[in-house]
Amino acid sequence: MRLMRYLFFFMIVALALYVISNVFHRPARESIMFFPIDPAVQFTQAKTELSLQSKKNDDRYIIDWLVTSNLDRPAYLRQDISLLFANGRLLATQSKWKENGQMLIQEKKIEQKDSRLFQAISYHQGELHNNNDIRSSQKMSGDRLYVIDSPFMPLQSFRTPRSPSEKEWEQTLNKTTKSLLEYTTKKASDHFSLQKDQYYHLYLPELIAYNEQPFMDLTLEQTERMIGNLWEGLYKNYFLGIKKRNGTTVSPIGSTIPLILISKDYRYLLVITETADGEPIRLIQLLQFPQ
Repeated sequence: MRLMRYLFFFMIVALALYVISNVFHRPARESIMFFPIDPAVQFTQAKTELSLQSKKNDDRYIIDWLVTSNLDRPAYLRQDISLLFANGRLLATQSKWKENGQMLIQEKKIEQKDSRLFQAISYHQGELHNNNDIRSSQKMSGDRLYVIDSPFMPLQSFRTPRSPSEKEWEQTLNKTTKSLLEYTTKKASDHFSLQKDQYYHLYLPELIAYNEQPFMDLTLEQTERMIGNLWEGLYKNYFLGIKKRNGTTVSPIGSTIPLILISKDYRYLLVITETADGEPIRLIQLLQFPQ
Protein backbone atom coordinates (compact mmCIF):
# COMPACT_ATOMS: atom_id res chain seq x y z
CA MET A 1 0.00 0.00 0.00
CA ARG A 2 2.83 2.41 0.92
CA LEU A 3 4.51 1.73 -2.44
CA MET A 4 1.27 2.56 -4.25
CA ARG A 5 1.02 5.86 -2.36
CA TYR A 6 4.60 6.76 -3.35
CA LEU A 7 3.94 5.92 -7.01
CA PHE A 8 0.76 7.97 -6.97
CA PHE A 9 2.62 10.91 -5.36
CA PHE A 10 5.38 10.83 -7.99
CA MET A 11 2.81 10.69 -10.81
CA ILE A 12 1.07 13.80 -9.42
CA VAL A 13 4.40 15.67 -9.14
CA ALA A 14 5.40 14.69 -12.70
CA LEU A 15 2.03 15.79 -14.05
CA ALA A 16 2.26 19.12 -12.21
CA LEU A 17 5.75 19.78 -13.57
CA TYR A 18 4.58 18.99 -17.10
CA VAL A 19 1.63 21.39 -16.83
CA ILE A 20 3.78 24.18 -15.34
CA SER A 21 6.40 23.73 -18.05
CA ASN A 22 3.85 23.98 -20.86
CA VAL A 23 1.74 26.77 -19.38
CA PHE A 24 4.41 29.11 -18.15
CA HIS A 25 7.14 28.49 -20.74
CA ARG A 26 6.33 29.73 -24.23
CA PRO A 27 8.20 27.35 -26.53
CA ALA A 28 10.15 28.75 -29.45
CA ARG A 29 8.54 28.28 -32.82
CA GLU A 30 9.73 28.28 -36.40
CA SER A 31 8.17 31.49 -37.65
CA ILE A 32 8.90 35.14 -38.30
CA MET A 33 7.39 37.66 -35.88
CA PHE A 34 8.45 41.30 -35.81
CA PHE A 35 9.17 43.00 -32.49
CA PRO A 36 10.59 46.50 -31.89
CA ILE A 37 14.24 46.72 -32.92
CA ASP A 38 16.88 46.73 -30.19
CA PRO A 39 19.54 49.19 -31.45
CA ALA A 40 22.12 47.76 -29.06
CA VAL A 41 22.06 44.36 -30.79
CA GLN A 42 23.88 43.95 -34.10
CA PHE A 43 24.60 41.29 -36.69
CA THR A 44 28.37 40.90 -36.97
CA GLN A 45 27.87 38.86 -40.13
CA ALA A 46 25.00 38.51 -42.59
CA LYS A 47 25.88 37.10 -45.98
CA THR A 48 24.27 35.37 -48.94
CA GLU A 49 26.64 34.02 -51.57
CA LEU A 50 26.05 32.32 -54.92
CA SER A 51 28.86 30.52 -56.72
CA LEU A 52 29.18 28.25 -59.73
CA GLN A 53 30.86 24.87 -59.55
CA SER A 54 33.12 24.56 -62.55
CA LYS A 55 32.33 20.98 -63.62
CA LYS A 56 29.25 20.06 -65.61
CA ASN A 57 27.43 16.74 -65.37
CA ASP A 58 25.21 15.65 -68.27
CA ASP A 59 24.94 19.22 -69.60
CA ARG A 60 23.92 20.52 -66.17
CA TYR A 61 25.81 22.68 -63.70
CA ILE A 62 25.55 23.26 -59.96
CA ILE A 63 24.98 26.53 -58.12
CA ASP A 64 26.24 26.62 -54.54
CA TRP A 65 23.96 28.79 -52.36
CA LEU A 66 25.41 29.69 -48.97
CA VAL A 67 23.63 31.73 -46.28
CA THR A 68 25.46 32.67 -43.06
CA SER A 69 24.70 35.04 -40.19
CA ASN A 70 26.01 35.75 -36.72
CA LEU A 71 24.46 37.91 -34.01
CA ASP A 72 26.70 39.63 -31.47
CA ARG A 73 25.03 37.65 -28.65
CA PRO A 74 22.84 34.55 -28.21
CA ALA A 75 19.15 35.16 -28.90
CA TYR A 76 16.05 33.46 -27.55
CA LEU A 77 15.33 32.55 -31.18
CA ARG A 78 17.52 32.91 -34.27
CA GLN A 79 15.92 32.59 -37.69
CA ASP A 80 17.07 32.95 -41.28
CA ILE A 81 15.06 32.51 -44.46
CA SER A 82 16.33 32.83 -48.02
CA LEU A 83 14.75 32.93 -51.48
CA LEU A 84 16.51 32.11 -54.76
CA PHE A 85 15.10 33.34 -58.08
CA ALA A 86 16.20 32.39 -61.60
CA ASN A 87 15.21 34.61 -64.54
CA GLY A 88 12.46 36.16 -62.42
CA ARG A 89 10.87 33.03 -60.92
CA LEU A 90 11.35 31.42 -57.51
CA LEU A 91 13.67 28.46 -57.84
CA ALA A 92 14.19 27.32 -54.23
CA THR A 93 14.00 28.36 -50.59
CA GLN A 94 16.01 27.78 -47.43
CA SER A 95 15.16 28.30 -43.76
CA LYS A 96 16.77 27.54 -40.44
CA TRP A 97 16.03 28.39 -36.84
CA LYS A 98 17.64 27.73 -33.48
CA GLU A 99 16.67 28.32 -29.85
CA ASN A 100 19.27 30.18 -27.80
CA GLY A 101 21.25 30.59 -30.99
CA GLN A 102 23.77 33.06 -32.30
CA MET A 103 25.17 31.75 -35.60
CA LEU A 104 23.29 30.08 -38.44
CA ILE A 105 24.75 28.45 -41.55
CA GLN A 106 22.73 27.07 -44.46
CA GLU A 107 23.92 25.66 -47.76
CA LYS A 108 22.12 24.16 -50.71
CA LYS A 109 23.37 22.96 -54.08
CA ILE A 110 21.02 23.60 -57.00
CA GLU A 111 21.37 21.75 -60.30
CA GLN A 112 20.49 23.83 -63.35
CA LYS A 113 21.00 24.18 -67.08
CA ASP A 114 20.96 26.99 -69.65
CA SER A 115 22.01 30.60 -69.13
CA ARG A 116 20.32 32.29 -66.19
CA LEU A 117 20.31 35.30 -63.91
CA PHE A 118 20.22 34.08 -60.31
CA GLN A 119 19.07 36.47 -57.56
CA ALA A 120 19.00 35.56 -53.88
CA ILE A 121 17.72 37.55 -50.91
CA SER A 122 17.82 36.51 -47.24
CA TYR A 123 16.24 37.85 -44.06
CA HIS A 124 18.15 37.31 -40.82
CA GLN A 125 16.41 37.83 -37.48
CA GLY A 126 17.11 37.43 -33.80
CA GLU A 127 14.35 37.49 -31.18
CA LEU A 128 15.57 38.68 -27.76
CA HIS A 129 13.76 38.31 -24.44
CA ASN A 130 14.39 40.32 -21.30
CA ASN A 131 11.70 39.19 -18.86
CA ASN A 132 8.46 40.41 -20.49
CA ASP A 133 10.22 42.77 -22.89
CA ILE A 134 10.65 41.23 -26.36
CA ARG A 135 12.88 42.92 -28.94
CA SER A 136 14.43 41.89 -32.22
CA SER A 137 17.36 42.48 -34.50
CA GLN A 138 17.18 42.09 -38.27
CA LYS A 139 19.24 42.40 -41.42
CA MET A 140 18.95 41.44 -45.08
CA SER A 141 21.62 40.13 -47.43
CA GLY A 142 21.65 39.08 -51.04
CA ASP A 143 23.64 38.16 -54.11
CA ARG A 144 23.22 37.90 -57.86
CA LEU A 145 25.07 35.75 -60.35
CA TYR A 146 24.96 35.54 -64.13
CA VAL A 147 25.68 32.03 -65.44
CA ILE A 148 26.45 31.59 -69.12
CA ASP A 149 25.81 28.06 -70.36
CA SER A 150 26.27 28.11 -74.11
CA PRO A 151 27.49 25.44 -76.57
CA PHE A 152 29.66 28.12 -78.18
CA MET A 153 31.75 29.00 -75.12
CA PRO A 154 33.01 27.51 -71.84
CA LEU A 155 30.71 27.53 -68.81
CA GLN A 156 31.26 30.77 -66.91
CA SER A 157 29.74 33.10 -64.33
CA PHE A 158 30.09 36.73 -63.27
CA ARG A 159 28.50 39.34 -61.05
CA THR A 160 29.83 42.38 -62.88
CA PRO A 161 30.57 42.11 -66.62
CA ARG A 162 34.19 42.74 -67.59
CA SER A 163 34.18 41.97 -71.30
CA PRO A 164 31.98 42.90 -74.26
CA SER A 165 30.66 39.34 -74.34
CA GLU A 166 29.70 39.42 -70.67
CA LYS A 167 28.03 42.81 -71.08
CA GLU A 168 25.98 41.41 -73.94
CA TRP A 169 24.92 38.42 -71.85
CA GLU A 170 24.07 40.71 -68.93
CA GLN A 171 21.78 42.76 -71.16
CA THR A 172 20.15 39.62 -72.59
CA LEU A 173 19.43 38.02 -69.21
CA ASN A 174 18.31 41.32 -67.66
CA LYS A 175 15.92 41.84 -70.56
CA THR A 176 14.55 38.29 -70.26
CA THR A 177 13.87 38.77 -66.54
CA LYS A 178 12.51 42.30 -66.94
CA SER A 179 10.16 41.28 -69.75
CA LEU A 180 8.66 38.49 -67.63
CA LEU A 181 8.17 40.75 -64.61
CA GLU A 182 6.71 43.62 -66.65
CA TYR A 183 4.27 41.26 -68.36
CA THR A 184 3.07 39.60 -65.14
CA THR A 185 2.93 42.95 -63.31
CA LYS A 186 0.72 44.46 -66.03
CA LYS A 187 -1.46 41.36 -65.96
CA ALA A 188 -1.88 41.69 -62.18
CA SER A 189 -2.40 45.46 -62.37
CA ASP A 190 -5.21 44.99 -64.89
CA HIS A 191 -6.71 42.15 -62.87
CA PHE A 192 -6.74 44.10 -59.59
CA SER A 193 -7.31 47.55 -61.20
CA LEU A 194 -4.13 48.97 -59.66
CA GLN A 195 -2.98 52.52 -60.33
CA LYS A 196 0.80 52.21 -60.06
CA ASP A 197 1.31 55.98 -59.83
CA GLN A 198 -0.32 55.82 -56.37
CA TYR A 199 2.51 53.63 -55.05
CA TYR A 200 6.23 53.51 -54.52
CA HIS A 201 7.28 50.26 -56.11
CA LEU A 202 10.28 47.96 -56.07
CA TYR A 203 10.96 44.26 -56.54
CA LEU A 204 11.87 42.22 -53.47
CA PRO A 205 15.66 41.90 -54.16
CA GLU A 206 15.87 45.71 -54.37
CA LEU A 207 14.71 45.98 -50.74
CA ILE A 208 18.30 45.33 -49.58
CA ALA A 209 19.11 48.96 -50.42
CA TYR A 210 17.14 49.92 -47.29
CA ASN A 211 19.08 47.71 -44.89
CA GLU A 212 20.54 50.71 -43.08
CA GLN A 213 18.93 53.73 -44.71
CA PRO A 214 15.36 55.07 -44.44
CA PHE A 215 12.77 54.77 -47.15
CA MET A 216 11.69 58.09 -48.62
CA ASP A 217 9.66 60.22 -46.19
CA LEU A 218 10.11 57.65 -43.39
CA THR A 219 12.45 57.55 -40.42
CA LEU A 220 14.90 54.67 -40.06
CA GLU A 221 12.78 53.25 -37.23
CA GLN A 222 9.65 53.35 -39.40
CA THR A 223 11.55 51.75 -42.29
CA GLU A 224 12.79 48.93 -40.05
CA ARG A 225 9.26 48.31 -38.81
CA MET A 226 7.87 48.27 -42.36
CA ILE A 227 10.57 45.81 -43.50
CA GLY A 228 10.09 43.57 -40.45
CA ASN A 229 6.32 43.48 -40.89
CA LEU A 230 6.75 42.82 -44.61
CA TRP A 231 8.97 39.78 -44.00
CA GLU A 232 6.57 38.51 -41.33
CA GLY A 233 3.80 38.62 -43.93
CA LEU A 234 5.96 37.15 -46.69
CA TYR A 235 6.93 34.21 -44.50
CA LYS A 236 3.34 33.35 -43.58
CA ASN A 237 1.67 34.05 -46.94
CA TYR A 238 4.39 33.45 -49.54
CA PHE A 239 7.33 31.44 -48.19
CA LEU A 240 5.15 28.76 -46.53
CA GLY A 241 2.69 28.68 -49.41
CA ILE A 242 0.41 30.89 -51.48
CA LYS A 243 -3.33 30.81 -50.90
CA LYS A 244 -5.26 30.92 -54.17
CA ARG A 245 -8.73 32.33 -54.81
CA ASN A 246 -10.28 28.85 -54.66
CA GLY A 247 -8.95 28.42 -51.10
CA THR A 248 -6.18 25.94 -51.91
CA THR A 249 -2.59 26.60 -50.87
CA VAL A 250 0.19 25.99 -53.40
CA SER A 251 3.97 26.04 -53.24
CA PRO A 252 5.57 29.40 -54.10
CA ILE A 253 8.14 27.62 -56.29
CA GLY A 254 7.78 28.88 -59.86
CA SER A 255 6.05 32.11 -58.80
CA THR A 256 7.41 35.46 -59.93
CA ILE A 257 9.61 37.77 -57.88
CA PRO A 258 7.25 39.65 -55.54
CA LEU A 259 6.58 43.25 -56.48
CA ILE A 260 6.25 45.50 -53.42
CA LEU A 261 3.80 48.40 -53.83
CA ILE A 262 3.83 50.89 -50.94
CA SER A 263 0.98 53.39 -50.88
CA LYS A 264 2.34 56.94 -50.97
CA ASP A 265 0.38 57.83 -47.84
CA TYR A 266 2.04 54.84 -46.10
CA ARG A 267 -1.27 53.38 -44.94
CA TYR A 268 -0.64 49.95 -46.47
CA LEU A 269 1.48 47.97 -48.89
CA LEU A 270 0.73 45.33 -51.48
CA VAL A 271 2.73 42.29 -52.50
CA ILE A 272 2.04 41.24 -56.09
CA THR A 273 3.15 37.94 -57.57
CA GLU A 274 1.97 35.30 -60.04
CA THR A 275 1.80 31.60 -59.19
CA ALA A 276 3.56 29.01 -61.30
CA ASP A 277 0.26 28.22 -63.04
CA GLY A 278 -0.38 31.87 -63.92
CA GLU A 279 -2.80 33.15 -61.25
CA PRO A 280 -2.21 36.77 -60.14
CA ILE A 281 -1.93 37.08 -56.36
CA ARG A 282 -2.30 40.19 -54.20
CA LEU A 283 -1.37 40.29 -50.53
CA ILE A 284 -2.39 43.36 -48.48
CA GLN A 285 -0.63 44.53 -45.33
CA LEU A 286 -1.62 47.54 -43.24
CA LEU A 287 1.18 49.84 -42.08
CA GLN A 288 0.78 51.13 -38.55
CA PHE A 289 3.56 53.29 -37.17
CA PRO A 290 3.69 54.29 -33.48
CA GLN A 291 2.91 57.94 -32.94
